[in-house]
Amino acid sequence: MDLYQKAGVDINLGNNFIDRIKPLIRQTFSPEVITDIGGFSGLFRLDPSAYSEPVLVSSTDGVGTKLKVAQLLGEHRTVGIDLVAMSVNDIVVQGARPLFFLDYLATGRLDLETQTAIVEGIVAGCQQAGCALIGGETAEMPGMYPVGEYDLAGFVVGIVEKDKIINGSKIAPGDRIIGLASSGLHSNGYSLVRKIFFEDLRIDPREVISELGLPLGEELLKPTRIYVRPILSLIKDYPINGMAHITGGGITDNLPRILPANCRARITQDSWKIPLIFSLIKRMGKVSEKEMHQVFNNGLGMILVVPDGRTQEIISRLEESGEKCFLIGEIVPRTHPEIPIEWV
Repeated sequence: MDLYQKAGVDINLGNNFIDRIKPLIRQTFSPEVITDIGGFSGLFRLDPSAYSEPVLVSSTDGVGTKLKVAQLLGEHRTVGIDLVAMSVNDIVVQGARPLFFLDYLATGRLDLETQTAIVEGIVAGCQQAGCALIGGETAEMPGMYPVGEYDLAGFVVGIVEKDKIINGSKIAPGDRIIGLASSGLHSNGYSLVRKIFFEDLRIDPREVISELGLPLGEELLKPTRIYVRPILSLIKDYPINGMAHITGGGITDNLPRILPANCRARITQDSWKIPLIFSLIKRMGKVSEKEMHQVFNNGLGMILVVPDGRTQEIISRLEESGEKCFLIGEIVPRTHPEIPIEWV
């Protein structure tokens, strides 16, 4: 055993890990990828003739303390899907198609089975989003993370035609608001969730919750829904005036980010089905309605603002692609600048 290995970093194990994940990552490659895994950087060939005024769109995000649940249960594949989802959902709201993704994985000590499961999830997420995983970094840092713990970050680059950018500027009074169902908690609010269920109520994550019909941990690890394919298909044929990815901050903080100063969102509170997990959090944690709306997605992972005359067509198209949709409100004139959302 050499000195570096004694210090906690196993270079040979790291090389074995790269060899193991190469075949997985290659499954995401498209013809535009002109490099292989293991180089100093990833290369992606963009065909400029396919675009008039191409604009690159980028985003970066992590999974947050949902990782703690994965580490507690020893279930690591779904968080890789979460990692991809959090970034690609952020760029598709501007009409961008994800091109390629990179990941950063940091841990105290490499574990081939754990890290491979994570990459399997990242690969699955990239396949769902239609983008290539062209590179990443796995950092073994003894002393930085306790044994068995790790952190993740993801980075995506996408593309959109300049005249097709969706930024909310076309939103106007009379527009309708459509909510797309989430798969559950997605990747936000887990610090509060863990406090309620694990610290305050001391519930074992393997315990089956009768109201859910499955173990609590299984519910908490449901991967974030990736909306890229249905939305990209939709915007080819229908006008979308604005989109908001409902992440940390919930509807309260995310929807106002796309609203013009003269517009207010009027939301009908009972217009969509709220999954049971949110009702449990609210009741068992004694969380107020206001805080629920500001911390969690409450069953809506994506919100679209569309012209009134096309609403039903758009809902039908989304449902045909497998999305559960709800007409949740409308855009009205904003008379008080400090009140972007009205709950009715």
